[in-house]
Amino acid sequence: MTQLRVAPTRSNLLRIRESLKLASEGHDILDKKREVLITELMHLAHDAVEQQNTVWKHLAEAYRTLETARLSMGRERLEWAALSVNKTIEVSILPRSIMGVVIPSVESHGAPPTIPYGLGNTTVALDEAAARFREVLAEIPELAETMTSVWRLALELQKTQRRVNALEYIFIPQYEETIAFIESSLEEKEREETFRMKRIKSKTSRPSVGPDTREYVQPFRDIGGGKSTSHDFG
Repeated sequence: MTQLRVAPTRSNLLRIRESLKLASEGHDILDKKREVLITELMHLAHDAVEQQNTVWKHLAEAYRTLETARLSMGRERLEWAALSVNKTIEVSILPRSIMGVVIPSVESHGAPPTIPYGLGNTTVALDEAAARFREVLAEIPELAETMTSVWRLALELQKTQRRVNALEYIFIPQYEETIAFIESSLEEKEREETFRMKRIKSKTSRPSVGPDTREYVQPFRDIGGGKSTSHDFG
C-alpha cells in the first residue's frame, strides 16, 4: 500500500489522524447499512420470485384460454370484443425509503368491468380468458413494486459494497501507513534533537585543561639609597 505524499509534520499528523477517524466511522456506518440492505434484499428477492412465478403461471393460463377463445370465435370477432374494454386499473405510486434508498409503493384502484362486451357473438372461452387476465392485472402492480425495490436495493448494495471495500482496503490502510511514517520521522527528529542538545550541553560544561596562568612580576632590588655602585655595573 502506497502512503500519502505529505511532509512529516505534526499538523499533517493531526490532519491524517482526523481523516482516519472519519474513515473508520464511515466504514462502520456503511457496514451496518450493507447488513440492513442484504437482509431487506433477501426478503424482497424471495417474495419477488414467488410473485413472479405466480404471475407467469396465471399469464400462461390466461393466454391459453385466450387462444381457445380465438379458435372458437375467430380473430376478427375477438378483436372487436377487445375494443369494448375502455376501463382498466388505476395505479398510484408513492415513494418510501429504506436506508436512504427510494423505492416505490404501488397501490392499485378499481378494475375493468366483468363483461364489457355483448353476449350474442361471444363464447364461454372469452369469458374465462377475461377473468384470467383480470386476475393477472390485479397482481402486476404488486409484482412491479417488488421487482423495482429489488433492483434498486441491489444497485445500492453494490455501491455500498464498493465504498466499504475502498475504505477497508485502500483509504484506511493508506492513512495508517502514513501516520506510522510521520510518527517514525518525528521520533527520529526528536532523537536527533535530543542528541544535539546533549552534545551542546556537554561542550559548555566541560572544564578547562592546562596550568593556571600567573601574573609575571618584575623583581626589584633596592641598592644603597638608590645610588648605583660599581658592583651593579659589573
